[in-house]
Order: sequence, then C-alpha cells, then structure tokens
Amino acid sequence: MAGLGARSVLVTGTNRGIGLELVRQLLSSPDPPQHLFACSRQPDGENGQELRKLVSSHPNVTILKLDVTNPTTIKEAATYVEGHLKGSGLNVLINNAATFTDLSLEASGPEDMCNEYKTNVVGPLVVSQAFLPLLKKAAKDRSQKGLSCSRAAIINISSSMGSVELVSCSYMKPAVPYRCSKAALNMLTMCQSLSYKEDGILCSAVHPGWVKTDMGTQAADLTVNESVRGILHVLSKLDDGHSGLLVNWKGEKLPW
Repeated sequence: MAGLGARSVLVTGTNRGIGLELVRQLLSSPDPPQHLFACSRQPDGENGQELRKLVSSHPNVTILKLDVTNPTTIKEAATYVEGHLKGSGLNVLINNAATFTDLSLEASGPEDMCNEYKTNVVGPLVVSQAFLPLLKKAAKDRSQKGLSCSRAAIINISSSMGSVELVSCSYMKPAVPYRCSKAALNMLTMCQSLSYKEDGILCSAVHPGWVKTDMGTQAADLTVNESVRGILHVLSKLDDGHSGLLVNWKGEKLPW
C-alpha cells in the first residue's frame, strides 16, 4: 500500500464506513502519520466502539469530537490540534463526513435541501477554514516544491452523483438533495484550489465509488476496504495537475 508521506492527517466522520477504514488503513500503511486525528460527531457513543477499540492500541491516534454542523466543536478541535502539534502544521485534511438523502425532485423540500447542504457543503467549508492556518504552516515548513499530500492538502470526499454531466447515468436513484450538495462541494473544491494554490495547498475532490456502507447499502459494487485502498493510493500520487479536479478511487478524472 502506498503511503502519503504525511506527518499529520485529520479525517472527519470516522465512526464508521469510509472514515473508519481510512483511519485503519492509514495506521497500517508503510509510513503511518505520526499524528492521526480521527474526528467524530459522537466519539463516546455506541457507534464509536469500533473506532475506540482501534485507537486503543495506537498511541499516534487521537479521537476528537467534531460535528461539521457545529462551529463550536470545529473551533475547539482546531485549537486542540494546534496545541497537540506543538508548532508543526497539519499536512492533510480529509473532509469525509457526509449525509445522504435519497429523495425525488417532487419529494425534496426546503428542510431536506438545507440539511444536506449544511453537512455536505457548509461543513467542509467551515472545517477547512478552521484548519487553514495549520495547513498553510505545513506547506510553508516543507522545503519541497509543488503540491502533494506530503506537503499540505484538503481532500473533499465527493461523489460522481454530483457531476452534472453524469447525472443521466445514475438518475435511477434521484437523491436530489445529495446530488445538489455534492455538485456544490465540487465547486467549493475548485474555489479552494484557486484560492490556496499560492499557499502550497493541494485541493482535490475524490469519488470513492459505490461502496458497501450504511450510506451506499450492501448492493454496492465495492467493499470499504477496496475503496479506501484505492483512495489512499490515489492520494499518494496527487500533484499540481490534480488540484481542483474530481477523480475517482482509481485515479480517473471525472467530468464536472
């Protein structure tokens, strides 16, 4: 498995699914992060048992309470990470936390749309803003040129369902609030890439595939292990040419 070469990584939404597997595989990589921050909305709840068990045998992992819809928990997490890193920056931020609502166009109401945007778009925006000073510091402290996850990166876990060009390929599952929110996340990624390029921060969106999780259902094509293995391999290869792009778990560029 390819390593990211990152000293510090933070992942949101790590209680289950892709987030939990990201933590697991990062820990088993050839060069695991010295500091891995596993963020969860309810780290002490029943759904956090597997994460707590995994973390108990790895001293380089810290579980943090971070609800992407709650600015207070985001700020508190950023303050903790800054203190924990003791003057070092944060190399990689993976905005993984998301929600999925499969509603038709007729059934989608204002509340459904707002809730989806709050988690899937506003959340990554605010989390990225909170950790931006640490990402900038990481980029500045590395002597290497060019963009990469070993230097500094914001990775937004998106979806091909947010691609306007590809809608007709998968509209048998309308999921209108989800589609619209992921299209907005893709735009956010592009804006981040243009805004933070001069700071040395790589910004890309990654489609994990259709994965067998609570969100993806067991009818999906990929196991969580396969998807995350692919994601981490792709992240290890990202460079300047990938900034602002949407790529899938195999590294293929997807249309907006």
